[in-house]
Amino acid sequence: MSQYLRLEEIKLTLADDESVLADKIVKILSIPKEGILSYKIVKKSIDSRDKQNILFIYSVDVDLKDKNVNIFKPNPVKHRAKWVEEYVYNIQQVPEDFGRKRPVVVGTGPAGLFAGLALAKAWLKPIIIERGRDVENRIRDVETFMKTGKLDTSSNIQFGEGGAGTFSDGKLYTMINDPRSKYVFEELVEAGAPSEILYTAKAHVGTDKLRVLVKKLREKIISLGAEVRFETCLTDLEIVDDTLVAIRVNWNERIEADTLVLAVGHSARDTYEMIYNKGLEMTQKAFAMGVRIEHDANMINRSQFGDACVDPKLGTASYKLVTHSEAERSVYSFCMCPGGHVVAASSEDGRLCINGMSEYLQDSGISNSALLVGVTPEDFGSTHPLAGIEFQRKWEEKAFKLGGSNYHAPAQLVGDFLRKVPSKGISKLDSTYLPGITMTSLDECLPDFIAKALRKAIPELDKKIKWFASNDAILTAIEARSSAVLRITRDKETLQSNVVGIYPSGEGAGYAGGITSSAIDGLIVAEKIIENYPK
Repeated sequence: MSQYLRLEEIKLTLADDESVLADKIVKILSIPKEGILSYKIVKKSIDSRDKQNILFIYSVDVDLKDKNVNIFKPNPVKHRAKWVEEYVYNIQQVPEDFGRKRPVVVGTGPAGLFAGLALAKAWLKPIIIERGRDVENRIRDVETFMKTGKLDTSSNIQFGEGGAGTFSDGKLYTMINDPRSKYVFEELVEAGAPSEILYTAKAHVGTDKLRVLVKKLREKIISLGAEVRFETCLTDLEIVDDTLVAIRVNWNERIEADTLVLAVGHSARDTYEMIYNKGLEMTQKAFAMGVRIEHDANMINRSQFGDACVDPKLGTASYKLVTHSEAERSVYSFCMCPGGHVVAASSEDGRLCINGMSEYLQDSGISNSALLVGVTPEDFGSTHPLAGIEFQRKWEEKAFKLGGSNYHAPAQLVGDFLRKVPSKGISKLDSTYLPGITMTSLDECLPDFIAKALRKAIPELDKKIKWFASNDAILTAIEARSSAVLRITRDKETLQSNVVGIYPSGEGAGYAGGITSSAIDGLIVAEKIIENYPK
């Protein structure tokens, strides 16, 4: 296994070309340039605390000719030098057995795709089913919905190839520290993602590139012997003695199966109801709910980067904000989309929810973010495991009616919201939301505790980003699908539910949050399944 010297905290200015990294490494290590075989960037971030001197901060892995070099000289100590070994993800292949039942994966979001990929690489020839349509047809269905308000409940921003992440900013950074993320990123790059995601601290792909790479991942999985079926919804489970023996799809087709990866996503409410009725154990889980806020991207850029915001190296600025209050619940930004769009993320008739989406270039001119407030199981009004779903539905129905019962989103200017005055006029800022917005009072579609917390928080956030509480900033509602509202119980060792053979996975099962962590959870589940087969 290859060994590299990792150097951290190498700083370049906006005026520096990245090629000067080689000279920096030589100076730090105090060795001849010939002693460096090669180097690669493993992390790149922006330090904008000093607006007059914005820096790029790098970590690099250096392949040295002499592995016995003294790395504990003054400069390397300053740059936190350490030896690291290259991580290589290996999947154990299983001998072919034609009498064996093929594992089934439900869902083609990140958890389902990467579980399916790992199982396919193990030569287990999984069957992957997806209730929605392939990405090409899904794009047309979503565009039709945004233009006409005609919702396809099986093919939309929640359901279809790639899962909800396909229509998002495609954020890949995660708080979990798992070496499998390197493998996930490498597979995404091979499928068409920009290579910079391998090292950029706040990596994102963008919805335009995600739509291409999920198709490439599907084609790779199929080339390894798997079967991928769209418009195929899991509708029943056959369970004998607490063990899975078969599934039914589209109500009448039976597939014998003793291994099922349940990676359905956080919006598969009918699937949740079905598996609850079949006896799968699940528990309530806290989540968060709130609104989207839209600002002029140039204002956000200047607030984050100062006069340097015009430098193309910096791109479109993002932010991450939180307020803490003893009197009110905390409010935090979530899924911030620089230069993006607010989109209609509904998946059920008569219920409205919204989300954020950006293309790779993040150049819409409008930046948006969710502003979310924590919701606990105590708020659900019931101890039933599915009570969180009914809580979401209640407020999504209110938002649908308040917007005009046509999937227009209820909206309010920030100034009016803070003054508790319904908005009637249009903002100087054009909302990016399609099919359209209806100016109103958001109090009619928000729980009181959420509206109260937002009114407390927005002026506080204005102290962190000037003009955040601008009168003309636009709030739209309701963002209610930040994460799953329940967790499907699984054993810590076997990763199976209380029904033998069923493996809950990903965000919809309550074990991940976002593209990367969901993909990693899919891999972890697949590894556990592969262990069960003879080698």
